[in-house]
Amino acid sequence: MKFTKRTKIILIIVSILVASAAIATPTTLILLNNNDNITVNLLTNAGVMIEADGLRIYIDPIDLDSSYSEFPADAVLITHDHGDHYQESTINIIATDETIIAMPGVVTAISSLEDVITVAPEDSFLVGSINVTCFYMYTFAPEGYESSHPIESNYVSYIIDIDGFVIFHAGDSSNIPEYSQLQNKVDIALLPLGPGCQTMTGIDVVNAIDMIKPDYFIPIHYTEIVKEEFIAIYYVAVENCGCEMLDLAYFGSIEFDS
Repeated sequence: MKFTKRTKIILIIVSILVASAAIATPTTLILLNNNDNITVNLLTNAGVMIEADGLRIYIDPIDLDSSYSEFPADAVLITHDHGDHYQESTINIIATDETIIAMPGVVTAISSLEDVITVAPEDSFLVGSINVTCFYMYTFAPEGYESSHPIESNYVSYIIDIDGFVIFHAGDSSNIPEYSQLQNKVDIALLPLGPGCQTMTGIDVVNAIDMIKPDYFIPIHYTEIVKEEFIAIYYVAVENCGCEMLDLAYFGSIEFDS
């Protein structure tokens, strides 16, 4: 299975016009794939559920109710220890005895979960047929302040390689120099819009997109006001980077078909 920029995007409802530009707004339907399609389900905050190759991978899931036990995880990937990214009660709902749970060492140190994998930037492992690579995740602090995501903590972002179709989840990262290593290697970039947490905001997000050069950009970690402002101000700038912005509502999903 090989995806390209001409990958067909199946949307359940039609795009709407936002800030004089057509932006895709898929439905909230969540289904398990059992074919060659790849489904990206945005949960809440930075939470994402990826379904492909008959597998289900969660990244930073929080605030899921008990109904998600019907959508068990083959893997749960945690970027860092902040409460809006790491929530044991949610992991307990979706995890089974076979679930791979990966997290940085600073999270392992506080976790009560058993049989977790401790990871650091540049580590990689397989979830079935899917290759997962840990990448860098940290933020820069304004002068006079400490970083809320210090590089010394070895927090991680994740690169999910599904038979050559690559999804990058940045966690809470700033626009960091290491993104140059990802240039032209990412199909979908999931990047935070903030606010707060010293994550990327505004033009920093555009600059990260211009550095990574993904085919598609899906915002995560946003408030509706921040996202609307970003679309109004920067949508054309994102498009000028050769990237298509896909506007998913929380608990919305989008399916990529070969």
